[in-house]
Amino acid sequence: MTEAPASRTGFYPGTFDPVTSGHMDIIERAAGLMDRLVIGVAENRDKHPLLPLEERILCLRTDIAPLNAGRATPITVVGFTGLVVHAARTHGAHAIIRGLRAVADFEYENQMFGMNQHLAPDIDTLFLMAREGHQYISSRLVKEIARLDGDISAFVPPFTRRHILSRLRG
Repeated sequence: MTEAPASRTGFYPGTFDPVTSGHMDIIERAAGLMDRLVIGVAENRDKHPLLPLEERILCLRTDIAPLNAGRATPITVVGFTGLVVHAARTHGAHAIIRGLRAVADFEYENQMFGMNQHLAPDIDTLFLMAREGHQYISSRLVKEIARLDGDISAFVPPFTRRHILSRLRG
Protein backbone atom coordinates (compact mmCIF):
# COMPACT_ATOMS: atom_id res chain seq x y z
CA MET A 1 0.00 0.00 0.00
CA THR A 2 1.35 3.45 -0.89
CA GLU A 3 1.08 6.39 1.46
CA ALA A 4 -0.81 9.50 0.44
CA PRO A 5 1.59 12.34 -0.37
CA ALA A 6 1.99 14.98 2.32
CA SER A 7 -0.05 18.12 1.81
CA ARG A 8 2.04 20.98 0.42
CA THR A 9 1.02 24.27 2.03
CA GLY A 10 2.38 27.59 0.83
CA PHE A 11 2.20 30.96 2.56
CA TYR A 12 2.32 34.03 0.30
CA PRO A 13 2.94 37.12 2.47
CA GLY A 14 2.74 40.78 1.54
CA THR A 15 1.10 44.07 2.35
CA PHE A 16 -0.95 43.94 -0.87
CA ASP A 17 -1.62 47.69 -0.75
CA PRO A 18 -3.10 47.24 -3.27
CA VAL A 19 -3.11 43.76 -4.74
CA THR A 20 -1.84 44.05 -8.32
CA SER A 21 -2.17 41.93 -11.43
CA GLY A 22 1.41 40.82 -10.71
CA HIS A 23 0.34 39.54 -7.29
CA MET A 24 -2.63 37.80 -8.91
CA ASP A 25 -0.29 36.06 -11.37
CA ILE A 26 1.91 34.79 -8.52
CA ILE A 27 -1.18 33.68 -6.55
CA GLU A 28 -2.56 31.72 -9.50
CA ARG A 29 0.74 30.04 -10.25
CA ALA A 30 1.53 29.28 -6.59
CA ALA A 31 -1.94 27.79 -6.12
CA GLY A 32 -1.15 25.41 -8.97
CA LEU A 33 2.03 24.26 -7.21
CA MET A 34 0.57 23.87 -3.73
CA ASP A 35 -2.18 21.69 -2.31
CA ARG A 36 -3.13 24.59 -0.07
CA LEU A 37 -2.26 28.29 -0.40
CA VAL A 38 -2.66 30.87 2.34
CA ILE A 39 -2.23 34.53 1.44
CA GLY A 40 -0.97 36.46 4.45
CA VAL A 41 -1.79 40.17 4.45
CA ALA A 42 0.68 41.98 6.70
CA GLU A 43 -0.48 44.77 8.98
CA ASN A 44 2.86 46.68 8.66
CA ARG A 45 1.86 50.19 9.73
CA ASP A 46 5.42 51.39 9.02
CA LYS A 47 4.53 51.40 5.31
CA HIS A 48 1.54 53.75 5.89
CA PRO A 49 -0.89 51.79 3.72
CA LEU A 50 -3.61 53.50 1.70
CA LEU A 51 -6.05 50.74 2.58
CA PRO A 52 -6.57 49.43 6.12
CA LEU A 53 -5.86 45.74 6.73
CA GLU A 54 -9.54 44.73 6.62
CA GLU A 55 -10.03 46.38 3.22
CA ARG A 56 -6.91 44.77 1.75
CA ILE A 57 -8.20 41.39 2.93
CA LEU A 58 -11.63 42.13 1.40
CA CYS A 59 -10.05 43.09 -1.94
CA LEU A 60 -7.98 39.92 -2.06
CA ARG A 61 -10.86 37.65 -1.06
CA THR A 62 -13.09 39.21 -3.69
CA ASP A 63 -10.52 39.21 -6.48
CA ILE A 64 -9.37 35.60 -5.89
CA ALA A 65 -12.93 34.24 -5.82
CA PRO A 66 -12.75 33.16 -9.49
CA LEU A 67 -9.50 31.27 -8.77
CA ASN A 68 -11.27 29.33 -6.02
CA ALA A 69 -14.00 28.06 -8.33
CA GLY A 70 -13.65 24.28 -8.51
CA ARG A 71 -10.64 24.06 -6.17
CA ALA A 72 -10.82 21.20 -3.68
CA THR A 73 -9.01 23.37 -1.13
CA PRO A 74 -9.78 27.07 -1.55
CA ILE A 75 -7.07 29.70 -1.39
CA THR A 76 -7.48 31.48 1.94
CA VAL A 77 -6.65 35.04 2.93
CA VAL A 78 -5.62 35.94 6.47
CA GLY A 79 -4.23 39.03 8.18
CA PHE A 80 -1.11 38.82 10.31
CA THR A 81 1.35 40.85 12.34
CA GLY A 82 4.87 39.95 13.31
CA LEU A 83 7.35 37.67 11.63
CA VAL A 84 6.42 35.96 8.38
CA VAL A 85 7.90 32.66 9.57
CA HIS A 86 5.67 32.71 12.66
CA ALA A 87 2.58 33.36 10.53
CA ALA A 88 3.64 30.67 8.04
CA ARG A 89 4.11 28.15 10.84
CA THR A 90 0.75 29.12 12.41
CA HIS A 91 -0.95 28.22 9.13
CA GLY A 92 0.95 24.96 8.64
CA ALA A 93 3.04 26.19 5.71
CA HIS A 94 5.98 24.23 4.40
CA ALA A 95 7.01 27.01 2.02
CA ILE A 96 6.96 30.78 1.84
CA ILE A 97 6.10 32.04 -1.63
CA ARG A 98 7.87 35.16 -2.86
CA GLY A 99 7.52 36.94 -6.17
CA LEU A 100 10.46 38.53 -7.96
CA ARG A 101 9.99 41.27 -10.55
CA ALA A 102 13.54 42.20 -11.40
CA VAL A 103 17.15 41.85 -10.31
CA ALA A 104 16.61 44.72 -7.85
CA ASP A 105 14.18 42.54 -5.87
CA PHE A 106 16.68 39.72 -5.61
CA GLU A 107 19.11 41.33 -3.16
CA TYR A 108 16.38 42.11 -0.59
CA GLU A 109 14.65 38.76 -1.07
CA ASN A 110 17.95 36.91 -0.73
CA GLN A 111 18.54 38.60 2.64
CA MET A 112 15.02 37.72 3.77
CA PHE A 113 15.53 34.13 2.64
CA GLY A 114 18.70 33.86 4.73
CA MET A 115 17.06 35.32 7.83
CA ASN A 116 13.96 33.16 7.45
CA GLN A 117 16.08 30.02 6.99
CA HIS A 118 17.93 30.85 10.18
CA LEU A 119 14.68 31.46 12.11
CA ALA A 120 12.72 28.56 10.61
CA PRO A 121 14.94 26.02 8.82
CA ASP A 122 11.93 23.72 8.36
CA ILE A 123 10.16 26.27 6.12
CA ASP A 124 11.60 26.72 2.65
CA THR A 125 11.20 29.68 0.31
CA LEU A 126 9.92 29.36 -3.23
CA PHE A 127 10.66 32.24 -5.60
CA LEU A 128 8.45 32.82 -8.62
CA MET A 129 9.51 35.31 -11.27
CA ALA A 130 6.84 37.73 -12.38
CA ARG A 131 5.75 37.15 -15.93
CA GLU A 132 7.05 39.62 -18.47
CA GLY A 133 3.91 41.73 -18.57
CA HIS A 134 3.95 42.24 -14.79
CA GLN A 135 7.59 42.98 -14.04
CA TYR A 136 7.20 46.76 -13.94
CA ILE A 137 4.07 46.85 -11.76
CA SER A 138 4.42 47.85 -8.13
CA SER A 139 1.80 48.74 -5.55
CA ARG A 140 3.59 52.03 -4.88
CA LEU A 141 3.38 53.09 -8.53
CA VAL A 142 -0.25 51.98 -8.82
CA LYS A 143 -1.18 54.20 -5.87
CA GLU A 144 0.74 57.14 -7.34
CA ILE A 145 -0.95 56.77 -10.73
CA ALA A 146 -4.38 56.50 -9.07
CA ARG A 147 -3.74 59.60 -6.92
CA LEU A 148 -2.88 61.52 -10.09
CA ASP A 149 -6.09 60.37 -11.84
CA GLY A 150 -4.33 57.91 -14.15
CA ASP A 151 -5.91 54.71 -15.44
CA ILE A 152 -4.90 51.76 -13.24
CA SER A 153 -7.24 49.20 -14.80
CA ALA A 154 -4.37 47.28 -16.44
CA PHE A 155 -2.51 47.00 -13.14
CA VAL A 156 -5.09 45.83 -10.58
CA PRO A 157 -8.07 43.48 -10.53
CA PRO A 158 -11.51 45.08 -11.05
CA PHE A 159 -12.82 45.04 -7.45
CA THR A 160 -9.55 46.44 -6.13
CA ARG A 161 -9.61 49.18 -8.78
CA ARG A 162 -13.09 50.29 -7.78
CA HIS A 163 -12.15 50.13 -4.12
CA ILE A 164 -9.00 52.25 -4.52
CA LEU A 165 -10.78 54.86 -6.62
CA SER A 166 -13.64 55.15 -4.13
CA ARG A 167 -11.13 55.44 -1.27
CA LEU A 168 -9.18 58.21 -3.05
CA ARG A 169 -12.28 60.11 -4.13
CA GLY A 170 -14.43 59.37 -1.07
